[in-house]
Amino acid sequence: MSRRKPYLVGHQEFAALYNVDPKMVAQWLAPSRRVLDPSTAVVVSGVRYWPLGFAAEWGRTTARFRQVDLDAKARLIAEQGEGWEPDLKDELPPIVGQQEIIELFHLPAQGNLATTIATGRFPEHDWLLSGSRLWMLDTVLDAVPQLRDSARTLPWDVDEGVVTALRDGTYEGPGSRVLTRGRHARKGV
Repeated sequence: MSRRKPYLVGHQEFAALYNVDPKMVAQWLAPSRRVLDPSTAVVVSGVRYWPLGFAAEWGRTTARFRQVDLDAKARLIAEQGEGWEPDLKDELPPIVGQQEIIELFHLPAQGNLATTIATGRFPEHDWLLSGSRLWMLDTVLDAVPQLRDSARTLPWDVDEGVVTALRDGTYEGPGSRVLTRGRHARKGV
């Protein structure tokens, strides 16, 4: 099923919009600088992702004006295919990565999902951002009949409680929080 998806950016794509190293995005998020508010991002599989509309306008809202690279923005849009440009994370549909999918189906191991993806039995990802595959929740749910048909031993039973939490924005399972690394890890960013 084809559906229009929102344009998103991860750390690498956010950095490309402003022609900076991806590490700079982490610095903008750092508690000592707080130039970029982490609450503006959605967290999927422990990583932050922003709506493209927000990311492209962000540079105009900072104390030190930053010009967005319109060519980089056009490349990101072309790479992501047909879609639309949201400004707020609240406009985004439920998005899942591997951690949420493992919880959704209560898979016994991450290898089960990795094998299903590698063998082409899992639906094509909706996004490949900053090296990570992401799916709209509905893309995954629509594929359940095919997953069941191609499975040898896994039942691919959907946990409706996880679906409801993902749709309501109340999901607190694996992948729902950013795992902070480095010198800020002890400060509980």
